[in-house]
Amino acid sequence: MLRSLSLVATAALLSACTVLTPSYERPALSVPDVWPAEIQVDARTVAAKPVAWESFFPDERLRALIQLALEHNRDMRIATARVLEAQALYGVQRADRLPSLNAGGSVARSRTPGDLSGTGSSVLGRRADVNVAIPSFELDFWGRVASLSDAAKASYLATEQAERSFRLSLIANVADAYLAQSEADERLQLAQATLKTRAQTRELVDQRRKGGLAGDLDYLQADAAYEGARAEVASLTRQQSAARNYLATLVGTQPANLPPARSLAAQGIALDQQAELPSQVLLRRPDVRAAEQRLLAANANIGAARAAFFPRIGFTGSTGFASSEIDGLFKSGSQAWSFTPTISLPIFQGGRNKANLDLATVRKDIAVAEYEKTIQQAFREVADQLVARDQLAAQLQAVEAQERSQQRATLIAEARYAQGVGSFLEVLDAQRQLFSVQQSLIQVRRSMWSAAAQLYKALGGSDDVAAGQKG
Repeated sequence: MLRSLSLVATAALLSACTVLTPSYERPALSVPDVWPAEIQVDARTVAAKPVAWESFFPDERLRALIQLALEHNRDMRIATARVLEAQALYGVQRADRLPSLNAGGSVARSRTPGDLSGTGSSVLGRRADVNVAIPSFELDFWGRVASLSDAAKASYLATEQAERSFRLSLIANVADAYLAQSEADERLQLAQATLKTRAQTRELVDQRRKGGLAGDLDYLQADAAYEGARAEVASLTRQQSAARNYLATLVGTQPANLPPARSLAAQGIALDQQAELPSQVLLRRPDVRAAEQRLLAANANIGAARAAFFPRIGFTGSTGFASSEIDGLFKSGSQAWSFTPTISLPIFQGGRNKANLDLATVRKDIAVAEYEKTIQQAFREVADQLVARDQLAAQLQAVEAQERSQQRATLIAEARYAQGVGSFLEVLDAQRQLFSVQQSLIQVRRSMWSAAAQLYKALGGSDDVAAGQKG
């Protein structure tokens, strides 16, 4: 009997198919086939393999912070737990495709009164059973259970890709936060040095005023410049604290014994990342893969909804031994078995099955639109970061040249004032412009490195990141 039940279950598994599930075809990319004309793609870098993040970021301190974030960031833990949750749900759904096999045993004693036994005397009953049973199991002729299993698998894979997408975003966000803190530190140092210089200048002008070589206007201008620098220091101190707190939140722990940090000028993050055709880049991104898996799940649910219109065929069965005494369980002739096939044909459901099919179809349409939207957003992100990479590099060169020119102009203005042929207002104006240019230089440098980090994310990172591995 057990052998027969196994053969029936095996035949059911072999016959189960998903013929009612629509054939899946990946939607066409709803974006141009090439990048915008202003993006310069170096053909030499197109075939290059994406590097792991540990190689992409040369700063050892930044690499240490990224590793800590991958281990301790609370959102990262939640995303990882979501993957395990989806994996468990898929395991539960997949188990429905296989028959359950239970072993059991029982011993029963009963007494039936004489007026109920029909003999006039009470009857004592004894029964012992040992059996192996298959509870109610559906023979999946129409692929309903298989479709539900496929949908659960696709949902699991979508969650897994979403976790990888978050991992990649976390790497880029930690890099951006670290660079923002470095920017705040360097701008604060510049403001503090400027404040010290303007305090010395104010003191010098005051001495000249007392000696009759400068007027009250020069002193008031020097004092206003000093107070402006003091206000800038207070503002940048606040920004530095906010940047430090944000980075600490991303990392999720209080790091200790970190390697020394690099300055913004010495970051050395790669700016020549590959930029293949959109079809090659976008389909590698984990968020796009996640959207496609959600589309596959919606497609499989249509098959399950269609199968609900057909009869459900199942059976229950058991085989074992039964006897009136325990010691007679395994004697000759004590074998017992049962086999109960069932069939359920939907006749009237109040439109429930039709509504469920309509719901599954609409959800697939939504999934298609969400997939296309994800593709379009991915295209925009890559295009934006490619343009930012190129233009920020050009902007940095211009600001560096501007700083050199402004430094010379400031020296000339200071020399003219010292010789008495220039006004102090010229000096203050030159110093303010130099301070502004130096602050801009720090900001542009940080923006350029941040754009490189965001481009790394937009291009989908490396295969190691996509696999959810360290590095």
